[in-house]
Amino acid sequence: MVKVQLFTSHLQLAAFALGTIGWILCTISMGLVEWRVWHVDNTTIISSGIAWVGIWKVCFISYLHVSSGYKEQFCHKFSGYDSFIPHEIYVAQGLLLIAMVMGLLGLTATVFALRNIYMGISRKTLITHFFLLGGFFYIFAGLCVLVPVSWNFYSVAQNQSIAFPPSYYMPSSPTAQEVGAAIPIGIIAVILLLLSGTFSLSYRFPITTNTDMKS
Repeated sequence: MVKVQLFTSHLQLAAFALGTIGWILCTISMGLVEWRVWHVDNTTIISSGIAWVGIWKVCFISYLHVSSGYKEQFCHKFSGYDSFIPHEIYVAQGLLLIAMVMGLLGLTATVFALRNIYMGISRKTLITHFFLLGGFFYIFAGLCVLVPVSWNFYSVAQNQSIAFPPSYYMPSSPTAQEVGAAIPIGIIAVILLLLSGTFSLSYRFPITTNTDMKS
């Protein structure tokens, strides 16, 4: 009599792969300045007529010395004391940081569970709990990315303005604005993280069957 275990962890392996890509894209989206692309009429300082508004800073190309040490590209970082920053940018800063941590925890939990499976460690409760935990972290991370991405997309669609102070050399409102690269990257990250969470939560412990071996 031989015991045969039918492993069903293929989806969870896919969850790890998709979760890794989603977490990387979340990190890339958070670091990009191209969340909103502003088009402005006055090109005296903003030489290209285009400025990029991110969640951490605003940048544009200028052929003038608009600040000491800056020429051609001028960037001004947002401060935690800047009261003019809209709520969707503050929310994006906090939620994307949380998403990074949650995604990393999800990857850690999935790796631990997969390690036990492929090393033949039969701890049903432990493995199942870690896959469930990983799935929760993935889904929570995906939702944390979804909120700022959707909110900032709405702000772009409504052509909402930002009351920048004079030191930023930015107009309070653009003539037009469009979605930057960070938002579609964030959307892809959301899809991958939610898929990863769904795959992790769908895990079922391997079935053990008894097989008669006849000579």
